[in-house]
Amino acid sequence: MDQLLAALRGAAETTRLRILALLSKGELTVGELVSILEQSQPRVSRHLKLMCEAGLLDRFQEGTVVFYRLAEGGVGEKLNQALVPLMPEADVCFAEDLAAFNDIRSARFEKAQSYFRENAATWDEIRSLHISEEQVEAALLEMQGGREQGRMLDIGTGTGRMLELFSSKVDSALGIDVSRDMLSVARGNLAAHGLEHCQVRRGDMYELGVDAGSCDLIVFHQVLHFAEDPARAISQAADALSVGGTMLIADFAPHEEEFLRSEHAHRRLGFADDEIINMGEHAGLKRGEVRHLDGGKLRVTIWCFEKIVK
Repeated sequence: MDQLLAALRGAAETTRLRILALLSKGELTVGELVSILEQSQPRVSRHLKLMCEAGLLDRFQEGTVVFYRLAEGGVGEKLNQALVPLMPEADVCFAEDLAAFNDIRSARFEKAQSYFRENAATWDEIRSLHISEEQVEAALLEMQGGREQGRMLDIGTGTGRMLELFSSKVDSALGIDVSRDMLSVARGNLAAHGLEHCQVRRGDMYELGVDAGSCDLIVFHQVLHFAEDPARAISQAADALSVGGTMLIADFAPHEEEFLRSEHAHRRLGFADDEIINMGEHAGLKRGEVRHLDGGKLRVTIWCFEKIVK
């Protein structure tokens, strides 16, 4: 009862309701919330602190940046699920907040797209500066287990390298990416290797455009650190995964290389093991092996999940 009362008090204020409505659309930094709400940082920070203490929000820090998102688990999650649908989005204040949020999201998207356009032709070379791709690819193949699987989905396919890597293990494969420049490179690579059962198309990690339960193998390879809402991306992928299917996520472990955020459009500076595991389990997946690969300044982690019948 005390937890419920604390959560109710934590939500019972106009600015805090605005924050809940905004974070229901995706995680935001303190600076982004300050910009949208048009309030001072100390004032916004006080609201956020109170909401975290009430169990409504989760807070996590990466280097110099602090992110907030709606709580996963406990009374806070259940209360958020009840409150968010009641938010009057037609209200002038909420509508203005949503417009400002969309402006920020558009600016993020354009920054990432600009980076992809400038680097599409040498994308694999840029990634290889961080860690040996051969080591990562060998680990991915081992963790997939060498099984023959039906349909593969590669989310954020980039140059199509993952399609090529797993092409002999699947009957068909689809890679999606928001960047037309990346897709152009991927199509050229697939054609050069004669991989006629592999295709690419423009798509979004939040709207995959595939049927529920239609994919037996789903791969996120060095793409979640660009995502503004990685939990939502994993949840969408989990819906598309077949029962008994495998999801592989390869990304950086937490690090402090801020230049990757400012110069290479990374939204997140890596992920802790528990963070990805919690996202997967919250999406209804069963955790499998977690493997760490050291190389250069950065460590790559690979998380393996399986879709099981609840």
